[in-house]
Amino acid sequence: MAAPPPSSGWIAELWPRFCAQWAWKLTGTTLGMTAFFVIYFYLLRHPARPPFVLPLIALDRWVPFSPLSLVLYLSLWIYVSAGPALLLGGRELLSYGLGAAVLAVIGLGTFYFWPTIIPPSEVDWSVHPHFAFLKTLDAAGNACPSLHVAFAVFTGAWLERILRHLGAGAGPRLFNAAWCVGIVYSTISTRQHVALDALAGAALGLAVVAVHFRFTDEPASLSS
Repeated sequence: MAAPPPSSGWIAELWPRFCAQWAWKLTGTTLGMTAFFVIYFYLLRHPARPPFVLPLIALDRWVPFSPLSLVLYLSLWIYVSAGPALLLGGRELLSYGLGAAVLAVIGLGTFYFWPTIIPPSEVDWSVHPHFAFLKTLDAAGNACPSLHVAFAVFTGAWLERILRHLGAGAGPRLFNAAWCVGIVYSTISTRQHVALDALAGAALGLAVVAVHFRFTDEPASLSS
């Protein structure tokens, strides 16, 4: 493997990485998300047994409701696309896809065997009409673990790995970490999840990443 480029040149490598095998990336990401949501919404609307109502903990009271954090919540779909978009070869893409698939299977399997919902929120949703589409589309079920959080953590770990390999400095790596943490925060501050969901999702994402990285090579370089 060639040595990572100097930190001053990491930005120049982003566009070639983005363009590499873009059709496979677009197709794989689209098919993966479509398959995930078909199963997700089926389980959401057809739980195998009565869902368990998750309790609130102190962290739920410490994190206030924030309508503006809806932007962070929805930004996950851009964020999770960035990981595979910056990979180069087919082997890397396959590895990434397998890791994401394992994460999805564990999460969806948990929803099937242990369906959960969040308790009714104290928020008057009629005052926040821009949340109506989200509440209609994504009901309070399939709550724990939060796959919103799990996929954010999985993506954040991959982006950190790629940025470190490229020689990016502290700035972009901190931005990546902040974006990931912001998405995690938004799952609670939008009242789409409770704190236990977010904590369980983070634990799931970290566990999958730890095992996944143990058997995965470092990202390839353009010159390799």
